[in-house]
Amino acid sequence: MAFFGKDSPQTIQELRSALPRRGRVEWLGLRPTRRAEVQRLPEVQMLENIGLLGDHGKTPETRLSGSGKRQVTLVQAEHLPVIAALAGLEVVTPELLRRNVVVSGIALLALKDRRFRLGQVILEGTGECHPCSRMEENLGPGGYNAVRGHGGITARVITGGRVKVGDAVQVMDSA
Repeated sequence: MAFFGKDSPQTIQELRSALPRRGRVEWLGLRPTRRAEVQRLPEVQMLENIGLLGDHGKTPETRLSGSGKRQVTLVQAEHLPVIAALAGLEVVTPELLRRNVVVSGIALLALKDRRFRLGQVILEGTGECHPCSRMEENLGPGGYNAVRGHGGITARVITGGRVKVGDAVQVMDSA
């Protein structure tokens, strides 16, 4: 068992800032229209204050309505087997969860209310990404509850650019 001395994090804020390593982008996808199948892509273009180019028909001319807090959705790769187990399935793929980005190696909830980088892009975590009723369709009865607490986070695009599978996920020093 590790001993934490006087130099270890003490406050909740310090504990929330202690991330042992960078994450990695494992998967990228978008939906051309609202109920369309999710398209898996090796790289995407994210537009400042808009989201993924082509997701739900977004273009550089897209106007935001409201706060734009859900421009990008992210889920943690390590949670996919947990969701599958809770839903009674062998496997759950990112397409079934309808998120834009799957990351590994970093606790996504630690990115809520913080700025972080994916490839060239800077995002700001805006909240938890709660499941919708589509999870019952995609995962079967109980799918909604299987995703609860494992649905990832939402984010706003602060600085646009390209993101590729394999890019690092890195927390920025300050929001």
